[in-house]
Amino acid sequence: NGTAGAQELLIPVGAKGMAMASTDIAGITGVEALYYNPAGLSGMEGAVEASFSIMNYIADVDLVYGAVGINLGGIGALGLSVKTLHFGDIPVTTVERPEGTGAFFSPRFTVLGLSYSNFLTASIKVGVTFNLISEEIMSTTATGLGIDAGVQYERFALVDGLKLGLVLKNFGPQMSFEGPDLIRTAVDGNSLRGPQFYSIDGAAFELPSQLALGMTYEQQASEAFGWLVTTAYESNNFANDAWRFGGEVGWNQMFFLRAGYAFVSQARDDKAENIFGPTFGAGLNLNAGSLNLVFDYAYRLTEYFDDSQVFALRLFF
Repeated sequence: NGTAGAQELLIPVGAKGMAMASTDIAGITGVEALYYNPAGLSGMEGAVEASFSIMNYIADVDLVYGAVGINLGGIGALGLSVKTLHFGDIPVTTVERPEGTGAFFSPRFTVLGLSYSNFLTASIKVGVTFNLISEEIMSTTATGLGIDAGVQYERFALVDGLKLGLVLKNFGPQMSFEGPDLIRTAVDGNSLRGPQFYSIDGAAFELPSQLALGMTYEQQASEAFGWLVTTAYESNNFANDAWRFGGEVGWNQMFFLRAGYAFVSQARDDKAENIFGPTFGAGLNLNAGSLNLVFDYAYRLTEYFDDSQVFALRLFF
């Protein structure tokens, strides 16, 4: 546990998916699906769909996410996404000046994604995302490539409203840090050649790969009210596996309430190994002619740190 790098890949984005504890990998569609299951991109409602969200994560770290999807008709759908973490200004300290040198630095963690999705049949969608991962701390950098691949199956087992989803995330080669900050001066009192330098080789680290299988059951209870329940089992290579449960109720396809919870299996101390608690959220869908606006909000209880909040805006036309 905890030995993989690029942990920013595991931070959920958007408010709708997070409000349901990242469970809806079987039914989520449009640009919101790019993180949870890229197969859902081809289910986007309009010709173009865009999304923007901001989250206050733990330890005063903010996450900003933006994505756009384009429906290309019979040849599928393309999506572009960018996720950035903002750490704020951190003071530079040294052994001689532990209180700070007066200089500051700010790490830059970015994930750029390119996605493609299409229908195999009327009920089966597939998708893939290529993520370019960049981490920079002062003059030390690491770059990697991660791949997500997923499938969604509607009307599973010929049951109306029942959907099945499968997604493999963060599959790719190891990453390692390099840069001028890793250069050191070799000390040799007997050398006549002057100062010599060597570079420290950063240890390689794996990506936090995971495999998730989920099911969603959705029904329209009446002309105005609809609901869905969703669950997912998540197998993590570098963390304990998790069962996730979520649900949503909607009124008139305009107002939505959501909730979710993740149970971490085999955890000796649930609060130490999973600091995130239940999630809650709401959504408001406004139709302005040919343009649809969706405002989503999510709230996640968090142990030891301030609770996380996500504000998201989606638009499609």
